[in-house]
Amino acid sequence: MAPLEGHRVWVVDDDRGVRFVLCTALREAGYQVEGFDSAAAALDALAGQAPPALLFTDVRMPGDDGLVLLDKLKAAHPQLPVIVMSAYTDVASTAGAFRGGAHEFLSKPFDLDDAVALAQRALPGVEAETVAPMDESRQPAPASAPQLVGDTPAMRALFRAIGKLAQAPLAVLITGETGTGKELVANALHRESPRAAGPFVALNTAAIPAELLESELFGHEAGAFTGAQRRHVGRFEQAHGGTLFLDEIGDMPLPLQTRLLRVLAEGEFFRVGGRELIHVDVRVVAATHQDLEGLVAQGRFRADLLHRLDVVRLQLPALRERRDDVGQLAATFLAAAAHRLDTPTKRLTAAALQALREHDWPGNVRELENVCWRMAALAAADTIGVADVELALNRRSTQAPAGAAGDAAQWEALLSRWARQRLAEGAEGLHAQVRERVDQALLEAALQLTHGRRAEAAARLGLGRNTLTRKLGPGRRRSPS
Repeated sequence: MAPLEGHRVWVVDDDRGVRFVLCTALREAGYQVEGFDSAAAALDALAGQAPPALLFTDVRMPGDDGLVLLDKLKAAHPQLPVIVMSAYTDVASTAGAFRGGAHEFLSKPFDLDDAVALAQRALPGVEAETVAPMDESRQPAPASAPQLVGDTPAMRALFRAIGKLAQAPLAVLITGETGTGKELVANALHRESPRAAGPFVALNTAAIPAELLESELFGHEAGAFTGAQRRHVGRFEQAHGGTLFLDEIGDMPLPLQTRLLRVLAEGEFFRVGGRELIHVDVRVVAATHQDLEGLVAQGRFRADLLHRLDVVRLQLPALRERRDDVGQLAATFLAAAAHRLDTPTKRLTAAALQALREHDWPGNVRELENVCWRMAALAAADTIGVADVELALNRRSTQAPAGAAGDAAQWEALLSRWARQRLAEGAEGLHAQVRERVDQALLEAALQLTHGRRAEAAARLGLGRNTLTRKLGPGRRRSPS
């Protein structure tokens, strides 16, 4: 359906280029469009005329930013749909926009057809189903994301979804492989929600023995069972007024699923061994790496509980599906490790970064974080090379034979890779450096084997004793012979 004639649309953006192309596209779509270079200019115009039918505003502008403008517009005209635009698509910015009453969040750079389609959906009298959905892949990288990190289309779409869902009092089911960051997403949903002042309580249901899980969730009274010497407040009570995150919900025993379903439906329960009905106000966010529909088909998970938990589903991508995020994630983890270890931050060479990107990451972001901590602690230089990556990944050559020949093939391959990397980086005098280091390694090994007897060590290496002494340098000349 074409846009209705007479719809007035305002565009507020200090970037003349963005303002021009968006205004032009909207005019060509049939709207009456007016552009403003600041929030003050738009507010001044609003003081002398009726509000437009729709307003686009950038976030970062001189003077009042777009979120301040949004607050002022919503205070005076609460029904005015406002579309917030920004090149910064992290959780905080998207959540701030939706919390302020934004109708939608449009990430820069955007496709003009998407912007026009969004205007059609936002304005009254237009059938939403006739409009093509937005292309999430055009959203830009977040400027800063202290916990959730990513710059790929999948992560930008996730940030936007979190920002919007944080404001809605709905149950959310987070799915994804182990190590993809499901608890970080749950925490972000809580942190940006109206419940942020309340507690965030997390429980991994797979980590608690089945016989203790009921007490852990709902608490127990003193004497409820052997060893229950005092009252215990469960996780639901601890999360009152906030958010309860139930990780690996697919591992919950069936009898407990029945109790959980009642709490979700009624907001009340009894402690184990108790008679007092406990009322709680808790938003439940659940997560799993399992196929819950498959578990329902097998009779291992209640279909009605799945429907109660799965009001909105967020699917987290595996790290191998967003390899372009590896560099940003690695830099974040290396900086965190340097801060904790009180050392200079180590940096990856281009070849090392490529090696990380090519790894399949079965453990996802959690595995990458562990690898970065190992490299930060073990890499000898401030620059991390391919050999450091191979060591941190615990890789072993699959082509080399076992035994001494295999060991030789392994270190030769590492030496060759290291040499190619250093030569590509413009290193000079490499031959002398390698010879010196190989000499030292051989001499030290021979002296250890012969318990410091230099004559025997020299003979084993095929050297004269004077040559060995000279290569050792002055610091080792008084070693026993």
